[in-house]
Amino acid sequence: MNATTTTAATTDADRRTEEALDTVRTCLTLFGAVGAIVLATVAVMAATGHPTSAFMWVRGAVLFLATFLLHRYLGRVRAGDAGAFDRLRTLSTVAPVAVVGVDLVPGLCPAWYAVLQGLSALALVGVAVLTRGAALRAAFPAAR
Repeated sequence: MNATTTTAATTDADRRTEEALDTVRTCLTLFGAVGAIVLATVAVMAATGHPTSAFMWVRGAVLFLATFLLHRYLGRVRAGDAGAFDRLRTLSTVAPVAVVGVDLVPGLCPAWYAVLQGLSALALVGVAVLTRGAALRAAFPAAR
C-alpha cells in the first residue's frame, strides 16, 4: 500500500466512524425527546387531575436527565476517549433491558407510560447496535 492508498483508507474509515457517531447522536436525541414527552405528559396529567405517581415522575426525570450524560459521553467519544466509548456502549445496552424489565412489573405504571418508555428504550438499542458495529469497533479497538 502506498501513502495515497493509506490516506484514502484512513479517510474512508474516519468517514464511517463520523457517520456512525452522527447516527448515535440522532438516537440519543430521540431518546431525550421521548423522555421530554413522557415528562410533559405526566405534568399535563397531574395538572388535569389524572392519577400520577412518584415513580412516574422520578423515573421520567432520571431517564430524561440521562440523555445529557449520554450526550456528554458522546462528546468525549468524538474526542477519542475509549473509556467514554465503553461507558456509552455499556449504558446503551443495560438501560433498555432495565427499562423494559421494570415496565413489565404488573401495576407499576400505566400502559401508555410503559409504551413511551419502551419507545425511548428502542432509541438506546440503536446506540447499542451502532457501538458494536464495525466502524466504531475499529475506531476503539481497546474497548472491550
